[in-house]
Amino acid sequence: MRAGPDSTRQRTRIHVVSDVHGNTEALARAGDGADALVCLGDLVLFLDYADHSRGIFPDLFGVENADRIVALRTARRFEEAREFGRGLWAGRDRNAAIVSAVRKQYAELFAAFPTPTYATYGNVDIPGLWSEYAHPGTTVLDGERAEIGGRVFGFVGGGLKTPMNTPYEIGDEEYAAKIEALGPVDVLCTHIPPEVPELTYDTVARRFERGSRALLDAIRRTRPRYALFGHVHQPLVRRMRIGATECVNVGHFASTGRPWSLEW
Repeated sequence: MRAGPDSTRQRTRIHVVSDVHGNTEALARAGDGADALVCLGDLVLFLDYADHSRGIFPDLFGVENADRIVALRTARRFEEAREFGRGLWAGRDRNAAIVSAVRKQYAELFAAFPTPTYATYGNVDIPGLWSEYAHPGTTVLDGERAEIGGRVFGFVGGGLKTPMNTPYEIGDEEYAAKIEALGPVDVLCTHIPPEVPELTYDTVARRFERGSRALLDAIRRTRPRYALFGHVHQPLVRRMRIGATECVNVGHFASTGRPWSLEW
C-alpha cells in the first residue's frame, strides 16, 4: 500500500483484482502503490484449465483425471463429467477433503491481503470459512456497502446456478435481492458480469458464462460510475459503457498477476 498518510494528497487510488485462483505471490504485491485493494473473489484454485497439474483436483486425483474432466466440461458434457467425478470420489469423504485443501489455500491467500482490503466471494469460494481467515484489515462484504475515499462501493458476491454446481452459486431471486438491497452506489462490485453477451462470452472456453439480468437492470436504473467484475477469464469485450456506467472486467488475476486500477 502507499507509504504513510499525506495530508496534502487529495487523490485516492484503489487496485482491483478478481479470479485470484491461488496466485498468492502476486496477491501479496497487488496493493503496492494503492490506498486500498478490492478483491472480487474466486480465491480458490480447484482446477487450472490452462495447467491441469495445478489445483485441488489434480492434487487428489492426478493430472490424467484432470485432463479427462476438463475435456468433458469443455465439450459441455456435464452429466458425463459429473458421473466421472462421482466415480473418482467413491469411497472418499468429499467434503472433508475439499475443505481441508481450501483451508490450506485460504491461510496463505488471506495472509497475503494488504491492509485495507475489501473483498467479496466468487462462485468457487466457500463463504463459511472466510471469517476464520480474514484479519482485521480485511472487510468482507456481500450485499453490503462501504465508503472508500469518499465514494460508495457496493458489493455482491457469488454466482448464479449453473450445471458446474460450484460452491457458491445462488438462485436468481436471492441474487437480485442482494443487488436491490445496495441501492444507488458510485462503484458496483460483483464477481459475475451483467447479462450482456459481449461481457459473458469466454473466447477460449467458447461458451457463455452466466451473467445477471438483475445486475444489468440495476446498472441501467441506478447509473453507477463503474460496474466492476471478473468471472469470465477471456471475455470477448473487457469493457463497455451501459448508459452512464463504465463496465469493466478487471482481468484474470491468476494469469496476469496485475491489478486493475482506479483513481479519483
